[in-house]
Amino acid sequence: MDLKELSNRLLPNVEHTREYYEEKYPKRDLPEGAMVTRYAPSPTGFVHMGALFASYINSKMAQQTNGVFFVRIEDTDQAREVEGATSDILRDLNDFGFAPNEGMTLDGEKGMYGPYIQSKRKDIYQAFAKDLIEKGLAYPCFMSPEELNEIRDKQERVKARIGIYGEWARDRYLTPEKIMEKIEAGEKYIIRLKSPGHFNHKIEIKDCIKGRLEMPENDIDIVIIKSDGLPTYHFAHAVDDYLMHTTHVIRGDEWVSSLPTHIQLFQVLGVKPPKYAHIAPLSKKEGENHRKLSKRKDPEAAVSYYTEVGIPKEAVKIYLATIANSNFERWFDTTPNADLNDFNMEFNKMSKSDSLFDLEKLQNISRNYISKLPATTVYEQALSYASKFDQELEDLLIKYKDYSTALYNIERERKKPRKDYVMYSDIKNQTWYMYDELFDALKVTYEWGNIQDKTEIKNILSLYLEKYYHETDDESAWFHRMKELAEELGYASDMKAYKENPEAYKGNVADISIVLRVALTSKAQTPNLYNLMKLMGRERMQQRFENCIKSF
Repeated sequence: MDLKELSNRLLPNVEHTREYYEEKYPKRDLPEGAMVTRYAPSPTGFVHMGALFASYINSKMAQQTNGVFFVRIEDTDQAREVEGATSDILRDLNDFGFAPNEGMTLDGEKGMYGPYIQSKRKDIYQAFAKDLIEKGLAYPCFMSPEELNEIRDKQERVKARIGIYGEWARDRYLTPEKIMEKIEAGEKYIIRLKSPGHFNHKIEIKDCIKGRLEMPENDIDIVIIKSDGLPTYHFAHAVDDYLMHTTHVIRGDEWVSSLPTHIQLFQVLGVKPPKYAHIAPLSKKEGENHRKLSKRKDPEAAVSYYTEVGIPKEAVKIYLATIANSNFERWFDTTPNADLNDFNMEFNKMSKSDSLFDLEKLQNISRNYISKLPATTVYEQALSYASKFDQELEDLLIKYKDYSTALYNIERERKKPRKDYVMYSDIKNQTWYMYDELFDALKVTYEWGNIQDKTEIKNILSLYLEKYYHETDDESAWFHRMKELAEELGYASDMKAYKENPEAYKGNVADISIVLRVALTSKAQTPNLYNLMKLMGRERMQQRFENCIKSF
């Protein structure tokens, strides 16, 4: 029996040959230097921030070289697949602006190199596996799980490397006739690579980020086709990246140890491997040490966290760029109004060691980002957030659209705008006192300043509304009247005079302002008091003052 006949018995019903698929998926027509990159997730759960980080780099490298970024779903481990995970992954990529221009998209598959779901490419992998069998580069393995466990146990006892290689690769040496006997006896089998490697030989690999790497050759006869006929990750990735003409595999550095296996697979397939770039893991500072950002320990490790708290996607993208390239922050500081797509990302500016993920820094970026948005955009984004996570706030924003927009615009359109909001979930906590529905529902605690006497507070409130509040005043006239109110009540209107002779006054104009601010909002610190009063108007101010006095 020749190897071609054997391959047909081992993998029957394979519709096409390797050559058929090579002709079906021709070389891409792209400009020189264009990168073809991919994000190839397994649909086994939520998107980790590390995965989003890798997707950003893949997307950016393709975009800036006029290349292609595609998404391929690697679902060959179907026992671990989570229902709905694929659509969640695609939605997250789309929300953050990393939507692929080929492959799996929210609108279905797009492109001529599909299917882009590995479970639908079974015939392709088997065609390539048959080709390897025919060339004597792959073989069936009939060892049972129990036998494999016994081998592992023995290897552990004698402190040997774990795996099927050398003397442990028993079925590697079976004759075609013996293989046929086992098939006819109904024995189950998988297909293994017949590795040509030698562990004591070194291979040299140039990683686009880490530089030159020297590693032992792979000599393990890895599984390439499982008992269910589907490929393992290692084999599928090699076949797919070859047929989809991936130029750069950009992925987390947990895959560095697999490089000898992956390079060898391309060698036995007789094709040129893509270039590899291994991204440093995202880490978190814990005491004096760094540890990997953890799904279990760190809420911010889940991409869904940023949606749930309302951190703008653009702010996350800016932060990812700061940890992706060491020169980004300087570029961004000198060109703050530039489009992020204008930044040119480079592999040699990426960290070779772990990248510290600093949530506080991300939050500061978010605070600055929101502070520079127009009030209309803040309103729209707050409403979008509230529609998903806060029904009460959504109702108020719909009811008071113009009022809310004006509120968000206080101290915004100036050189140094206020930075009250880190995320959209902050908005309600920062502005609740401006909505009567929220203010009246609470038994508020008034944060009085230097003036605590209730009679004095009542006098200040009454006199202000009776004599010194004029709705038509601009801010300069308003502040002038505040000074007049202070003088009439025995407070210093001039801070310099007060500092020179504090004993001559009951207090100063700032103390008067705090009384008005607290009576209106219950808070000692708020945005510009003049603007808050203009928004509220006399009638609401009077009601707030009366309620305040009743609380004494």
